[in-house]
Amino acid sequence: MFLYFYGLERRFFVDQSQDDAKDIVQEVRRLQSLYPDSHSVRRYLGEFLDIATLVEIDFDAIEPIFEKQGWELPFSLKYAIGARIYKGENLTAEWLLSWFICHPETYLRTPATRCRDEFIALFRIRFDQRFPDGLKVAKPRKTLKVSYRAASSEFEGSANPTVEGKPVPDISGLRKPVEIAQELADEAMNDLDKLSRFLGRNPDGRGSVEAHALLPSELWDAFPSEEMDRLKSWASTIVDRGGLVPLEEVIGRLEGETSEKIGKRQMTGAADALARLGFGLAPDPRFALRSPKAEEPVVLFSLGEPIERLEEVSDSYRSALIELALGSFVAHADGRIAEPERKALEDQVFAADLSDQEGRRLRANLEWFLAVPPDMTLLRRKLKEVGQDSQAAMRAALVGAAHADGIIHSDEVASIEKIYKALGLDPALAYSDLHAGEVADGPRTVRASKPGRPGEAIPDLVKASGPKLDASRIAAIRSDTERVSSVLGQIFDVEEEESGASTPDYECLVAGLDPKHGALVLEVLTREHWSETEFEKICASHGLMVSGALEVVNEWAFETYDEALLDEYDGYDVSPEIAEAVKEKMSAEGRDVEVETT
Repeated sequence: MFLYFYGLERRFFVDQSQDDAKDIVQEVRRLQSLYPDSHSVRRYLGEFLDIATLVEIDFDAIEPIFEKQGWELPFSLKYAIGARIYKGENLTAEWLLSWFICHPETYLRTPATRCRDEFIALFRIRFDQRFPDGLKVAKPRKTLKVSYRAASSEFEGSANPTVEGKPVPDISGLRKPVEIAQELADEAMNDLDKLSRFLGRNPDGRGSVEAHALLPSELWDAFPSEEMDRLKSWASTIVDRGGLVPLEEVIGRLEGETSEKIGKRQMTGAADALARLGFGLAPDPRFALRSPKAEEPVVLFSLGEPIERLEEVSDSYRSALIELALGSFVAHADGRIAEPERKALEDQVFAADLSDQEGRRLRANLEWFLAVPPDMTLLRRKLKEVGQDSQAAMRAALVGAAHADGIIHSDEVASIEKIYKALGLDPALAYSDLHAGEVADGPRTVRASKPGRPGEAIPDLVKASGPKLDASRIAAIRSDTERVSSVLGQIFDVEEEESGASTPDYECLVAGLDPKHGALVLEVLTREHWSETEFEKICASHGLMVSGALEVVNEWAFETYDEALLDEYDGYDVSPEIAEAVKEKMSAEGRDVEVETT
């Protein structure tokens, strides 16, 4: 075939036979189709066709290319774009994207390749938003020249292509349009990142409810889903009935199946999917102080509008949520929630200075706090193990919450006494802490009495001033939010029972992981395979539960390397690519990880 092709390319370029030039192009195209899997055919016949095709079509009939062709821009692409720039036409999204994809110095991340159709569609939308009239590109001075080296190596040809009889500008050296395309592509790839990660974990998940919900909302019309419409109808029905629904039913609706253990990743995906439909899920796993079990209810509610990024909330919301969690914990302390306690919690929600959307989220979290009581036996035991620094932060938050309205009620004092007792503190400390809050609730100092002169007028009574709050103290209490959140996270997260084994002291060994999970990863990487029993033992040695540890390290691996670290197959297989990447990174930092091979 190649001997035959050598004759065709010589006749086209050397003999320059105009009578059968188009027939030669068609014949080479036919030859190319006969060997679709041959790299040499794709390269040599493709290079011929890239140039020779111009004899049979005009520049405006050339189609954009959305696959990288080699180590330089295809000639046909340079010709088509250069001719448009010469004629003063603005570039469309398709031509800019084609230029970007084929450029030798650009690189597409996984979301663009795994979600190719969605990426192209989203790039067009973002381009049209930014350049509604197209992108104007200044005409470069350099003109386009083409050289052709024969596949037979017997000759070289060259040409100076023209448009309307004039030289075509050469776009090869232009940088600004490619930089603009890179900005648009990065934005599109970032918006498709969650969908890409989902499809990485679920290769057959395209078209599912969860996959469709992870699409940017601009693509919903272009990629419609009947299942999504059914999901919206179901969620609306649940909200109208009060919002409470078992978590396993929510996950089943989204993923088509449920499991006995529902992890944070599944909860986060469910919350994101529902938020894009305009529905909220409480508790949101990003801020939850305790994850619900599969059989426990969660709360569905209306967000008022679709939300793309649930993690973007105000500091006021975070503070209000923590204070609400503390209050509900205290309310559940005696095994029941009295009506005054419920009313106080509701007042706490309405008093929070939040946006309408954050207010809806806080009210839904209150419903969940009231509906799903904590495991008081376990929580009391954990509260007693809280260190002194953390106890001080929690005491400050409790006192700050009690002082929020400037009035300390008797039921608030009783509730704070309960939690102090659970912390292993003397309940009497509640009184001294509350009095230290600068609220004027003690007896006033008055002037000593003495007889007045006859006829002296009785002085006017001095009106008592209302309670005064120390703004700087309240601000200081608010600043403890992150520390209190960390403490409560340890207290309320009852999914992992403590193991009797002692755990060593850890340093932060792997970026993106806490010390325990980082140490686990480094130990796991020393082998290519672990049996279930072996993996259970090393998890226990680090004080971790198997299911939770597996979820955490695989989620970290997806975030960092876009694939799972551990694959469950007759035990656990370790990804060799991730093992090698971590080994190289540790070596660069002067720390070695010895990976065994089997």
